[in-house]
Amino acid sequence: MVYSIKNILSKHPPTLVAIIIYKVFVAILLAITAIALLLALKNHESLETFSESYMLEAKHQIINWLLDKLVLINPRTLKFSGIASAIYSILTAIEAIGLWYEKAWARFLVLGLVGLSIPLEIYELFREITPLKLIILIINVGIFGYLLYFFPKHEHQH
Repeated sequence: MVYSIKNILSKHPPTLVAIIIYKVFVAILLAITAIALLLALKNHESLETFSESYMLEAKHQIINWLLDKLVLINPRTLKFSGIASAIYSILTAIEAIGLWYEKAWARFLVLGLVGLSIPLEIYELFREITPLKLIILIINVGIFGYLLYFFPKHEHQH
């Protein structure tokens, strides 16, 4: 079945489509993060040896920085972070699928997870304000508000 933008937007409100695209993007990023963390855990000793023995060229500063960061992370923390990222990735993908089909349970799942994350994001902003943290907070507050006030109206139309 081929989907055109016009067909998708006639079936789903543009704001809901934007939220779904955002959720899919976040799920993919979290899955990549989980894989990277778990691979780093599996190869932690090799990475440590590599970072100590191999002189990286100046043009590869980001690789050197990343290796330094990964080597300093405790293996238990890597394992926990990798598993947590994987679980959150799966939950975010489930949210996107549920929102696509405009299921009430997806609305409550997103409201719950986003609602729980907003106070943590505000706390993080108090610790250090960065443009990325601010953008993520604004997006999540927007998603929360949209799903809280407008999503039930779309659910009753179909």
